[in-house]
Amino acid sequence: MNTESTATPTNEEATFEQLLEQFYARDEVREGEIVSGEVCAIQKDYVIVDIGYKSEGQIPVNEFAIVNGEPQVKVGDKIDVLVESRENDSGLIVLSKEKADKLKVWDEISAACERDEVVKGRIIARVKGGLSVDIGVKAFLPGSQVDLRPIRNLDKMIGETYEFKIIKFNKKRGNIVLSRRVLLEKEREQLKSETLKNLKENAILTGIVKNITEYGAFIDLGGIDGLLHITDMSWGRVNHPSELFNVGDEVKVQVLKFDPETERVSLGLKQIQADPWIGAAERYPVGARVKGTVVSLTDYGAFVELEKGIEGLIHVSEMSWTRRVKHPSKVVAIGDEVEAVVLDIDTQNKRISLGMKQVEVNPWTLLEEKYPVGTVIKGKVRNITDFGIFVGIEEGIDGLVHVSDLSWTHRVKHPSELYQKGDEVEAVVLNIDVGNERFSLGVKQLHEDPWGRIPQAYPRGARIRGKVMKVTDFGAFIEIEPGIEGLCHVSEFSDERIEKPREYIKPGDDVDCMIIDVDGEERKIGLSIKALKHAAEGADYRAYLAGAGSDGGHVTLGDALKDKLTSVVDGDKPEEEK
Repeated sequence: MNTESTATPTNEEATFEQLLEQFYARDEVREGEIVSGEVCAIQKDYVIVDIGYKSEGQIPVNEFAIVNGEPQVKVGDKIDVLVESRENDSGLIVLSKEKADKLKVWDEISAACERDEVVKGRIIARVKGGLSVDIGVKAFLPGSQVDLRPIRNLDKMIGETYEFKIIKFNKKRGNIVLSRRVLLEKEREQLKSETLKNLKENAILTGIVKNITEYGAFIDLGGIDGLLHITDMSWGRVNHPSELFNVGDEVKVQVLKFDPETERVSLGLKQIQADPWIGAAERYPVGARVKGTVVSLTDYGAFVELEKGIEGLIHVSEMSWTRRVKHPSKVVAIGDEVEAVVLDIDTQNKRISLGMKQVEVNPWTLLEEKYPVGTVIKGKVRNITDFGIFVGIEEGIDGLVHVSDLSWTHRVKHPSELYQKGDEVEAVVLNIDVGNERFSLGVKQLHEDPWGRIPQAYPRGARIRGKVMKVTDFGAFIEIEPGIEGLCHVSEFSDERIEKPREYIKPGDDVDCMIIDVDGEERKIGLSIKALKHAAEGADYRAYLAGAGSDGGHVTLGDALKDKLTSVVDGDKPEEEK
């Protein structure tokens, strides 16, 4: 007979059996406790879960993920649930999977915080002062902790997943504060230590464009930033760094300067490229014709790009042979392709002078052949100045008639006395200065100089009748024919001393007088009223003119008048005639 089946159990076995029976005999569960259960049924609104203890509970079906209208759970699944309350009217315990999951997450986060571990989370919304992050539960990411530098547009980060450090945790209040900046700073310090090992002048490094300003771009070299100034980006013209870079671009740069104390780094991009000015003198010799694109306009000229890194200046004076260009925009515009001639090149200062007008024949070189000296031309008055009038010869070419070349006889104080703009004028070509681009004309040269015949027409001793034109303290100017005047000095009015010439003789008076001196070269005539009176009284006017007086041989009146005429008449003439 087998007696093993009826053997009495040992004390240890009895104890285990008792504990097991007590565990299964437990028919109560505690509210707020998380227990494991098995899905035993799926209904329309609830999922039934067997949690042991001879008990079943129900969970709202909406606590499970729904795909295509079906909850993502099946009979037999093992799940953890939270006991919310004891049996309800249906005799089932109220359970919650969602709350159980959250409590488990809180426990995991609490453990991670104690172990100083990082957590992963997805940014889900923009909130006041920062961002809301899902790390299993909602956590707050302050704006100041998002990045190393303030980010203007936080909305662009929504939906992104990052790692975070928990910097504040309060389970009772459900308060969790995160920081991404702490991790970035730590990472940056590690990168910085590695970068500093290779950071030295002339080193070639690879970095990422971190920020762009008007004056340059900041390049992240790995834990330390360097400035790539706009002037060191390219040998060519750069109006704004954004023309070459975007934030996030990878770029290879050269370290130009590094200050270990301030950790300031100056970078260059063009320095790792060949300088285009090397050999420029051979590529652009003086006199060579070149083509380029207008890239900039200033008040004094236009800058033309001949190749990347090489620009030449067309000065406003080198744009046209004939047009007076006030601003280069009247001739060219940015983007225009132009042809020019190299006038000068200075490779040391990196300057090239260009000329547009030199591409065409200088019209001034043709003027000498077309208008030789002595040629009579016709043109309209284009401009009037104090010193003369400008007469249009050809398109863009004017000739100057100086005020002194307007009349042989008329004292012209201002050309506007004789001409107005638009008047047609006939003139003679006097001179053409091609080098200085000056065209000299004369109007009076169209007629014979009357002073060539005056000495013969009016010899000394001749009696004339003229009209007083002007009276001064020293005498009177008397017109003896149109445009020809002589001076009757106050001493030649009368034998008596005349203190007030303007009371003795007046403008407009017709007077008879005698020619006592004529100088054709100086264009001066001396007149005498009293000499004519002496002659009328029977005196020998020839002896008077010869200066034979009682004192026996003083200088003639004519000689004396020459000095007076020289000082007086010259003082009354325009400056150009002196």
